Amino acid sequence: MEDTQSVVTLLDSATSKIQQLQQAFSELENHRAVTLNMKWKELEAHFHGLERSLKRRFYELEDQEKVLENKASEAQELLEKREAAVVAKEQASLERLQEKRDAALLAIGNVFKKVESSSVEPVVNLESHGSDDAMVEEKPPDDKAAVIVSDDIKDSSRYASLGVEPRPELVKLCKELDSNGLHKFISDNRKNLSVIREEIPLALTAAANPACLVLDTLKDFYRMPTPDGKKDANLLGLRRTCIMLMECLGQLVAVPELASSSVVISEDIKKQAKAVAEDWKPKLDDLDIDSSCGNSLEAHAFLQLLATFGIASEFDQEEIYKLIPTVSRRRQTADLCRSLGVSDKMPGVIEVLVNSGRQIDAVNLAHAFELTNKYSPVPLLKSYLKDARKASSPVKSGNTSPTAQNEVNDRELTALKAIIKCIEEHKLEEQYQVEPLQKRVFQLEKAKADKKRVAEAAKPQSKRPRANGGSYGPRVANIPDKNFYSTGPDRYPPYMYDRSYLYPGPTSNHGSPLMGSVTYNISPSHGSYFGNGYAYQAPYLH
Repeated sequence: MEDTQSVVTLLDSATSKIQQLQQAFSELENHRAVTLNMKWKELEAHFHGLERSLKRRFYELEDQEKVLENKASEAQELLEKREAAVVAKEQASLERLQEKRDAALLAIGNVFKKVESSSVEPVVNLESHGSDDAMVEEKPPDDKAAVIVSDDIKDSSRYASLGVEPRPELVKLCKELDSNGLHKFISDNRKNLSVIREEIPLALTAAANPACLVLDTLKDFYRMPTPDGKKDANLLGLRRTCIMLMECLGQLVAVPELASSSVVISEDIKKQAKAVAEDWKPKLDDLDIDSSCGNSLEAHAFLQLLATFGIASEFDQEEIYKLIPTVSRRRQTADLCRSLGVSDKMPGVIEVLVNSGRQIDAVNLAHAFELTNKYSPVPLLKSYLKDARKASSPVKSGNTSPTAQNEVNDRELTALKAIIKCIEEHKLEEQYQVEPLQKRVFQLEKAKADKKRVAEAAKPQSKRPRANGGSYGPRVANIPDKNFYSTGPDRYPPYMYDRSYLYPGPTSNHGSPLMGSVTYNISPSHGSYFGNGYAYQAPYLH
């Protein structure tokens, strides 16, 4: 501000300086010996021009300074508003947490009051020799029985306060630290997996060392292939179960109401987890980001291991950051990134996803980390649809086979459904109209159904077999009388076509070996449920 005032003072004094210069110039002309070619008016015009240009530049700088001050004030106001919003959210979260804690304490207190009121059992004394009025005396409960009852009541009250009560067999497996039995129990009850997932964190509290139990369940994550070289169909389910158990342990550690001395992960367990992670890490070096399509179970398990056991700081942060795009399609990605402490790297991750044509994953992460101002969802979704249609359009439509055209339509249909689901999840209907997309989906599905119906109608109908095992032959009309052609005597007896020569009939009451069904010996663990493929944005239970 002082520099500005000094500049204004110098500009105002320019006129007086010019007048002084004029007087000096006049005195110089009076004492000159030789006539000067330069006149005063030329000098005056030159200095006045300099004065005007300096004033104009000064005013321009003042205007730019005001613009910058306005922008700085607006940015400061926006920052203060965001800080206020964050503080409000934190306060609301603390209030909700306090309410839950108070409710849990109240429920526990009520249960203990009931226990204290019923802890003294009346005992009837029948030693009064047949007296009608039997004496009643109070007998204190047995100490060991009281401890057992109180432990059960504490567990039940804790479960009741949280609204979930785990199954007794699940609690028993956790208490016995039976990792194999835990895997089998989850596999056998995969139809109720969403309910079991809520019960597991509470059931883990029954274990003497929940972290050791969960770490023990990871031993077969990279188990050896089968001896015959075939793909292990149960391995996919086992790996998903391992990830789910690590997530449940992380939830258990994060809940203050359930955290206890047994739940805290010790340094010895962290060292064991680090050894497991170092064993897994080389197996991820050859992981292809594009082929994984953001749904790599191996990378997810490695990152979840680091987050659950708190050992992310033991590994290179840049390598952890590079693995995020390989799990971008998983529903746990946002929470996983926060646990790993790489939230500040999300703009770079979103850039990678956009450049690799996975705009829907980018939109999901932008919403999760409040980066929609920088990465607007609607342009990203439109770009994804444009790329899908460009990739789906055939080079020469006239030479496209029906099979290729069906694949083209299927790709566009998949892209449209994914976009509609993303719009509905993030409530973008006002910014991106869904009706045109739904109409296009209806057209593609109708065309697909019509083609399927036409293809089925064009298939040749199978011939209905005769009752005697033969088949209907072509019908020939106007067959002449067989006596019309003279034939010689038969040299050989008539040859009967023996169908059993090609298809030997059953020799017993059992079915034909060719027509019988094949027996498949499938292991009961994880079987059909976990063997399914992973569709885009499908609801992932664990």
